Amino acid sequence: MVTTRSTSQPAVSSTSRLGPAERADAIAALKDTELDILVVGGGIVGTGSALDAVTRGLSVGLIEARDFASGTSSRSSKLVHGGIRYLEQLDFRLVREALIERGLLLQRIAPHLVKPVRFLYPLKKRVIERAYVGAGMMLYDIFSYTGLRPPGVPHHRHLSKRQVMRSIPSLASDALVGGITYYDAQVDDARYVANLARTAAHYGANVASRVRAEGFIKVGQRVVGVQAHDLETDERFEIRAKQVVNATGVWTDDTQAMVGERGQFKVRASKGIHLVVPRDRFQSKMGLLLRTEKSVLFVIPWGRHWLIGTTDTDWHLDKAHPAATAADIDYLLAHVNSVLAIPLTREDVEGVYAGLRPLLAGESEQTSKLSREHLVAHSVPGLVVIAGGKWTTYRIMAKDAIDAAVDALDGKIAKSTTEEIALVGAEGYQAAWNRRNRIADESGLHVVRIEHLLNRYGTLAEDILELIRDDPSLAEPLPGADDYVGAEVVYAASNEGALHLEDVLARRTRISIEAWDRGVSAAPVAARLMAGVLGWDKGREDREVQTYLKRVAAERASQLQPDDESADRIRLEAPDIVDVDAAAAKAAKTARASNRARATRKPATSAAPAAPAAPDAPAAPDAPDAPAGDGAPAAE
Repeated sequence: MVTTRSTSQPAVSSTSRLGPAERADAIAALKDTELDILVVGGGIVGTGSALDAVTRGLSVGLIEARDFASGTSSRSSKLVHGGIRYLEQLDFRLVREALIERGLLLQRIAPHLVKPVRFLYPLKKRVIERAYVGAGMMLYDIFSYTGLRPPGVPHHRHLSKRQVMRSIPSLASDALVGGITYYDAQVDDARYVANLARTAAHYGANVASRVRAEGFIKVGQRVVGVQAHDLETDERFEIRAKQVVNATGVWTDDTQAMVGERGQFKVRASKGIHLVVPRDRFQSKMGLLLRTEKSVLFVIPWGRHWLIGTTDTDWHLDKAHPAATAADIDYLLAHVNSVLAIPLTREDVEGVYAGLRPLLAGESEQTSKLSREHLVAHSVPGLVVIAGGKWTTYRIMAKDAIDAAVDALDGKIAKSTTEEIALVGAEGYQAAWNRRNRIADESGLHVVRIEHLLNRYGTLAEDILELIRDDPSLAEPLPGADDYVGAEVVYAASNEGALHLEDVLARRTRISIEAWDRGVSAAPVAARLMAGVLGWDKGREDREVQTYLKRVAAERASQLQPDDESADRIRLEAPDIVDVDAAAAKAAKTARASNRARATRKPATSAAPAAPAAPDAPAAPDAPDAPAGDGAPAAE
C-alpha cells in the first residue's frame, strides 16, 4: 500500500508534449499522487473529461489501455453534426445541443481541425418531399442559431434538378427531381482526441496510454483507485484517486464488472462500417445524404477521397477489432450506386474501417432506434460512469461526468470552463492560415503542403517545419502516402504519444485507410523514423512492421467473409503488438535461461589435475520459462 502521497495540484505544463519522457513522468506521478480525479478511457469522452477536470483546478490522471482513440473515437463518420435524422424522431433537444456544440468546435475550440462540409439531399418527389424535408432543414438552421454565437456555416438552399446536375454530374439523371443542400462539419476524429489529450497534459493532467486498469481498489464499498498494468514495461502498480470516472465506451459493462457492479444501465454495441473511395471515382462539389430503409447514408468528401457510410447492426464479438464483412461492403455499394450514373465496384474501394457505437440499450430490437443520448451514474461510491452519447456532444458528456464526480468532493470547486478553452494549435490558427503563402515561401514547401500541415496541427505546424529545417530529408513524402511527410512520423512519436507503428499509420495519420496498399509501403520507412525517437533496435523495428502487415492482411481477408463470425475469426488471427512484444520478451528470457543452464553444464577449466570422472549422471534439466520483468507474469 502506498504510504506517502501528495494531494497538491500539478502546475500547468510548459509544453503539451506526450513523448516517451513525458509518459514516464506521468506514470511516476500516477504512482505517487492521490488524485482528485482518475479517468479510465482515452477516447473522446475520457480525454474530454480529463481536460474538463484539470481546468477546474483538480489533480487529474488519465489512463488508456491501448492508444488514444483506438476504439470508437477514431472510427466514426468523422462528422460534427446535429443529426438530421433525429429530427424525424422528434429528438429536438439532442439536435439543438449538438448543433450548438458544432458551432463551438468550428469557431472557438478547434477551427484547425473542424471544417464546414456541404451536403445534398436528393429529392425524388417534387412537392410533398421538398416541403417535408425543407421544413426539417429550416428547423435545423433555426436550432443552430439558438446558441451564444452564430452557427459558423451557411443555411440550407433549395436546388432545381439542373442546378444539382451541374454540381454533381455523376448522379444518375433519373435518380432525382431536385435537391436541398445544407451544411454540417467534419473532423479528423483521431487527431482531435490526440489534441484533447495533449491539451489536458498542457494544463497539468498526468496522461498515459498503454496502461490498463485491471481492477478497482476498494475500502469497504468505496472505490479509491485502480490496479494498473503498464503494458509497455509489464509493471503493475496502484493509482489512488478520490473519484474514478469510467469512460470506456463499448467496454463500459466490462469495466463495471470489475467492481462487482452490474450498473444502472447496459451498453449495447452497434457496428458501423465505412468505405474509402478515391475522389476521382465520381464528380461532385459536395457530399450526399441518402435515405436507406433503416436510417441514412452519407457520402462525405475527405481530402482526396470519399467516405461512404454507415451501417448499423448489432455486434457481440471482439470489441477491439470489429470487422467489416463482404455483405456490409455490398450493402453500402448498392445504396450509393442507386444514385450514381456509373456504379462503384469493389475494385474502387481503397480502404474499409469498422467501428462500434456505445448505445444505451433499451427494448428496441433495432440498434438504429436505441438512444444516442448519454447517462451519468454514481454506481458505487467513488466511481462515476458515463455512457452513450454522440461524438459531437463529447464536451457536454465530459462536463456532466465531472459535475457528478465533483459533487462527491469536498470544498468549493469551479464550474466547467471548457466552452472557452481552445485545443493546442487552435490559438492564432486563422492568422497562420492567412500567412500560408508566406510560410510556404519561407519554408521552401509547396503551399498545398503548408495547408495540409495547418489543417492537421494548427499553429503547431511550426514544430513540423522546425524538424524539417533541422533535417531536410524529413520533408520527403512517405512511400505510397504522398500526403504525409517523414517529419509527421517523428512528431507523432516525440510529441503525440504514438508508441507503436499502428498508432502512427492508423490514427496520427490516416494512411491505413487512405493509401491504396493501406500503408504497406510506408510501414518500413515509418518504423525506421520511429525507431530513432523511441530507441528501438532492429528486432523491435521488424516486429512493428510485421505486426502491421499482418493486421492489413487480416483486415483484407476478413472483408471477404460473408458474416460477422467468420470475419471476426480471421481478423483476430493478427495479434496486437503488445501480445507480439510479450511473446518476444518471453522467448528472449527463455533463451537466456537456457543459455545459463547450458553454461552450468560446461566442465570447469583449471590448472590442477583433473579429478577422476564421476559415474554417469542425468543432465541438468533446462530452466523453466523465466518470469517477465521483476517476477511479474508476462503481459497478456
